[in-house]
Amino acid sequence: MSAIESNEQRTERHAHAGWKRTIALFLGGQTISLFGSALVQYAMMWHLTLSTNSGVMMTIYILCGFLPTFLLSPFAGVWADRYNRKAIIVLADSTIAVATLVLALLMLSGYDALWLFFLMAAIRALGTGVQGPAVGAVLPQIVPENMLTKMNGLYGSIQSLVTLLSPIVSAALLDVAPIETIFFVDVATAAIAIFIMLTLVRIPIHAKAALQQQIGFFADMRQGLAYIRNHRFVMQLLSFFAIFFVLAAPVAFLTPLQVTRSFGTEYWRLTAIEIAFSIGMMLGGLLIASWGGLRNRVHTLVLSGFLFGIFTFALGVVPSFWAYLAFMAIIGVAMPIFNTPSTVLLQEKVDNDYLGRVFGVLGMVSTSMMPLGMLVFGPIADYVAIEWLLIGTGIGMFLLSIVILGNKSFVRAGEPADGAAAAGKPESD
Repeated sequence: MSAIESNEQRTERHAHAGWKRTIALFLGGQTISLFGSALVQYAMMWHLTLSTNSGVMMTIYILCGFLPTFLLSPFAGVWADRYNRKAIIVLADSTIAVATLVLALLMLSGYDALWLFFLMAAIRALGTGVQGPAVGAVLPQIVPENMLTKMNGLYGSIQSLVTLLSPIVSAALLDVAPIETIFFVDVATAAIAIFIMLTLVRIPIHAKAALQQQIGFFADMRQGLAYIRNHRFVMQLLSFFAIFFVLAAPVAFLTPLQVTRSFGTEYWRLTAIEIAFSIGMMLGGLLIASWGGLRNRVHTLVLSGFLFGIFTFALGVVPSFWAYLAFMAIIGVAMPIFNTPSTVLLQEKVDNDYLGRVFGVLGMVSTSMMPLGMLVFGPIADYVAIEWLLIGTGIGMFLLSIVILGNKSFVRAGEPADGAAAAGKPESD
């Protein structure tokens, strides 16, 4: 008996070591690729800013980097469910790398028309739109369910670190080398990430992709939308996201304008709020990765909503810039505590064959709601003090979190899989 137990323990230990190696290689490759992409994003944005000094040109660039992801997300979700997710991730990285290489070679030959930068922004957005649902859907295939929160939190923390370091490195490179150098760095990091994915990361093909597809692409899309519509928890979560992201638009987009109006126009102040937020996000990712959140994931989500609401309100009343930075950092901490349990809940509750389509719709919601919110709050900010917008939306986020907390069926869905509620047992009074 003891020998049998020992063999079982060895098997479990080997399996445990196997998934850790896989996720380490996967996240490592994605981090390398993400870092190169972030360097290029900042380099292109600054190049356009300095060479055109035009708000119209920057608006076109931002739209080129936003609209393709929004429009492609539902299609990309279907692809992530119909085809090999590992191959989709590699294909997206490869497409972006080839486009970046072509742009670098064209610029070296002396051709640097502005439309090339707009085209590059659109291609990169297409790659991101294709890759996002595949990455979100592939994690449950390689990570044990009880480790999803920690791994998603760790990935969020890594993304925050990249966000913090990439503008610094990009600026340093631009000081000593032409912009083409950064493009070649991105191509090299993409090549490393692709090599890791193709040769070292083993991701099994999920069940739906392994079978011959019985229905057409658009029928698959309609089936996915019907699944979302009929899945009460998913509909409630996406509706919560939509309202929350609209309310978050002022704190996401208007705080730099608030700082220049209320505290001063020095560039270091604008840089300071970005650094404070990025450091907060990095710490929040490490916190959720090590802590794991509250026992009920919805309670963790609500906690982050309360933090968002309270400290968004605080940004509207704080008199000191240093206190402002502290509150901005706390909002950064709240971000992974919001994103991670939300992602894990979808990864746990959604059938694996529909994960890509659900994450595709989530991508549409997350990329569209804050810009739509700005269509409302942006013009208002020219007539109403931004402080009042932050106070109002902070109260709105706080109240929305209370509403979610009062939704018993939604809260029950956040219970661990081994809980009584998850098992379908009635709750005691």
